Amino acid sequence: MDRLASFGNDPFDKPPCRGCSSYLTEPYIKCAECGPSPFLLCLQCFTRGFEYKKHQSDHKYEIMTSDFPVLEPGWTAQEEMALLEAVMDCGFGNWLDVAYQMRTKTKEECESHYMKNFINNPLFSSTLLSLRKTKDSRFAEGAIPFKPTDDPPRPTFDSVLSRDMAGYMPARADFMEEFDNYAEWDLKDIDFVDDDSDILRALKLSVVDIYHSRLKERQRRKKIIRDHGLINLRKFQMLERCYPKEVQELYDVMRRFARVVGPIEHDKFIESHARAKVYERVKRMREDERRKRTMLCDVLQYIQDGRACQQWLSKQAAIDAGITPAVTTITVSGRRSAPPLNLTGLPGTEKLNEREKELCQVVRLVPGAYLEYKQALLNECRRQGGLRLAQARALIKIDVNKTRKIYDFLIKEGYITKA
Repeated sequence: MDRLASFGNDPFDKPPCRGCSSYLTEPYIKCAECGPSPFLLCLQCFTRGFEYKKHQSDHKYEIMTSDFPVLEPGWTAQEEMALLEAVMDCGFGNWLDVAYQMRTKTKEECESHYMKNFINNPLFSSTLLSLRKTKDSRFAEGAIPFKPTDDPPRPTFDSVLSRDMAGYMPARADFMEEFDNYAEWDLKDIDFVDDDSDILRALKLSVVDIYHSRLKERQRRKKIIRDHGLINLRKFQMLERCYPKEVQELYDVMRRFARVVGPIEHDKFIESHARAKVYERVKRMREDERRKRTMLCDVLQYIQDGRACQQWLSKQAAIDAGITPAVTTITVSGRRSAPPLNLTGLPGTEKLNEREKELCQVVRLVPGAYLEYKQALLNECRRQGGLRLAQARALIKIDVNKTRKIYDFLIKEGYITKA
């Protein structure tokens, strides 16, 4: 008698007898010469000498049974399999339900046998239970983890929290209803036999491939829920509330794209968009400061002009006294020319050569402003392959005479070329 593991307790899980098509019960006969698919017979058909195609009644055979001890006396192989199936169905620790499903053992016998042989067994502790998995491999498959300090939520069936958790059951580390829950129905009646034609066999294999694709999609969806922490949705929403309001709104809009990338990449994607808005705001502030600095440069050009300063002070004094000041204009003609600008101590002077210093003194332009205007004109000249005076005036927007002098100087020195 060959002591091989049998099928489960459910008789409908066993293949039918080839002789009478009845469901097999142990012990039953397996032909040792027919193959590769097993040729199985019940005891009644075997004693009648049933023959079919290549199978002959005088072939060597094996008696299939699981009525023998495996781990300890008093527990047959069939009971071992029934115990594992019951623990899988009822959950670890529910020994009363496990014993009720087995029917042949008590609650205490089930608990002590399982703890002794499957939890505290030195063979398992040295091979399976003591393996230290890395973080990535630990999260790759299996139960969706919680931190040791966290008590996983245990919602009642069909509650709001249960729906928020996508029907996840923490005690069983599984979902109440799988995605595409009836995918197995298309596969349950398929049986591969030797009589199948090539077309029928190819059709059955195609059905199996479709089923595998459904399983992959099921695992993909579980991975998304696990990696992004979507099991406890309320806890996930509380973490989002730590962000500013505009970032929360961005999370709501961009959540549909979370399935494309991992959780870290998705967070970086959200933060980069939030920082882009900050960049635009800082950029506007920088441009405002630049305009103010340009206006200050224009004011500094007249500071050493005593007559212009006197007129400006008189105008401000009249405004402060509530008197409408007389409209006066400062004309360039008929006044003495302003002295050259003193560049001592001004920022950017050390970056100028002697000819540029002379230009800044004559034009009365601070070095920092000149360097900005010069760089802007150089960039525009490179982009267009040349530059006209009208383009230079539209670009830097200062006094047209000063623009002309800067433009002519850069042309003469070879920094830019005419268009």
